[in-house]
Amino acid sequence: MKLFIREQTPLIAVYFAQLLIITLVYRLDGGSGLNVSIYAGLLSTVLLLGYLAFRYLTNRSFYERLESTPATLEESGGPAQGSPLAESLSRLLARQFRLYQNDLHSYRHKLEEHIHFINQWVHGMKTPLSVIHLIIQDKDGPHFTAIGDELDRLKKGLDTVLYTARLDTFEHDFYVEQLELMAVVRSVTSEQKRLFIRKRVFPSISVESGITITSDEKWLSFVLTQLITNALRYTVEEGRMVYFHGYLNAQGRAVLEVRDEGVGIPAGDLPRVFDAYFTGVNGRSFQESTGMGLYLVRQICGKLGHEVEITSEVGKGTAVRIIF
Repeated sequence: MKLFIREQTPLIAVYFAQLLIITLVYRLDGGSGLNVSIYAGLLSTVLLLGYLAFRYLTNRSFYERLESTPATLEESGGPAQGSPLAESLSRLLARQFRLYQNDLHSYRHKLEEHIHFINQWVHGMKTPLSVIHLIIQDKDGPHFTAIGDELDRLKKGLDTVLYTARLDTFEHDFYVEQLELMAVVRSVTSEQKRLFIRKRVFPSISVESGITITSDEKWLSFVLTQLITNALRYTVEEGRMVYFHGYLNAQGRAVLEVRDEGVGIPAGDLPRVFDAYFTGVNGRSFQESTGMGLYLVRQICGKLGHEVEITSEVGKGTAVRIIF
């Protein structure tokens, strides 16, 4: 109520001033008449217009601020104003902004702790996997081969969790350098040789000599691992190939194409394959699909400054191109 009275004080003052002027006009005239009434009305209107102009000029930036969208949270309070209502609103917004900042800081701290826990947990799980791998590496037999295959799947799953958790803090965990494209491709395909052998699918590497790229080897290797995993997962026939073709396009940019001879992606699913958790038609046939592989590929390549393109034809295979 006090704020309302303070805000309306100028209007009350104008009203009494107008009342006083009209009374004086009638008194000086000695009576009432049409001309005098019109004159008094004009004076009252001019006084009201003057008041409205004064209110608009003193609060113009305030009204403009209410009609605009702030670019940052710090601007949400708007510029300082002289009217009581504007000052009170600005103080209210400032208090709300501080409360929001405190809550945001609390949630961010909890999220950072959660990510730190995930990182520690993943690294902790990798140690027993490495020990198990060392135990069985000299063992022969189908049982030990199956154990090794499952260890590879566990390792890929842990890597996916780790890289997904680190995606929001990507700026703090990458190192850009000049890399030989051929060396990167050969390194990644060599690491996935157990998967190639298990699926009985063969890699074919064709990279033009001398092609160097600017990227982060660790993140790029993870991207290529996801593409290889997808290519082998959706290649159901044995004896097929996964082609790695590196070349320079018409603009002189390095391109790496990973093409498989798998089942292909239906045309209706192609626009959504980079969406998180989208598995599409193939996801109903292949239970291992998570819908995160191509999503992570797009996100990581975007942060590295690379472009990703995909083409596919049902029954003939899928091609993914990374443009550096």
